[in-house]
Amino acid sequence: MAGRELTSLHSPRVKAARRLAKRAFRQRENRFLAEGPQAVREALTLPGGLVELFTTAEAENRHPELIRAADAAGVDVLRVSGEIMAELAQTVTPQGLLAVCGFIDVPLERALEQRPRLVTVLAHVRDPGNAGTVLRTADAAGASAVVFTDASVDPYNGKCVRASAGSLFHLPVVVGPRVETLIPALRESGLTVLAADGAGKRSLDEALDAGVLAGPTAWIFGNEAWGLPEEILRQVDEVVSVPIYGRAESLNLATAAAVCLYASSRAQRAAAS
Repeated sequence: MAGRELTSLHSPRVKAARRLAKRAFRQRENRFLAEGPQAVREALTLPGGLVELFTTAEAENRHPELIRAADAAGVDVLRVSGEIMAELAQTVTPQGLLAVCGFIDVPLERALEQRPRLVTVLAHVRDPGNAGTVLRTADAAGASAVVFTDASVDPYNGKCVRASAGSLFHLPVVVGPRVETLIPALRESGLTVLAADGAGKRSLDEALDAGVLAGPTAWIFGNEAWGLPEEILRQVDEVVSVPIYGRAESLNLATAAAVCLYASSRAQRAAAS
């Protein structure tokens, strides 16, 4: 069961956890916050992934199996009041479980060493909710890794972690490479590098028909508002557009990523059968 109870917002443990809402402190401590039972459950699957767990008495009663699992893993479980949990949590209605986790990203070389067949790259993506949703989609589509370039949002941002719905803990995540070094590394690992952009001369349907998506592929997705910069479009193997059959002006980032990633996944499975 939970260990000692913290009753003050001025407790050093509470203050340390609250600071992790800011990127500078996350990077300094190599730790981040993950909220809710799903995130706690997934963090517990990684050795050392869960460092500390804050819980309310109500949450302990709702999720006794998670408290037991954390205890068994040697995690320091700390009970706090609803008031303190409200200060720690980054949601309007806290779920009563807040985990302090260690950074889990891996170097690019490690993510590529097994010659992956499907990689997702987020370049200049700034919205954490979109980024987390793309991460979740990549996981669902069977991607081998997700790369956040140096110009993209921090994957450990609280909103990004929540939007990933646990997928942050499922597949290798790479943080911070520059595009000019990333693209050659992707090619060297046997991946065709495609950019999803409305300026593409070939549509996704045409790329599918031509067999472009059947081989190992890295998809690069850009900023929600202005897409990918020209310097990236010049470096990739091909720029592919998602066709619009109706009257909508465009698709949002997460939806476009889902369409592209599932198209690649289906093409690769068909080629392997």
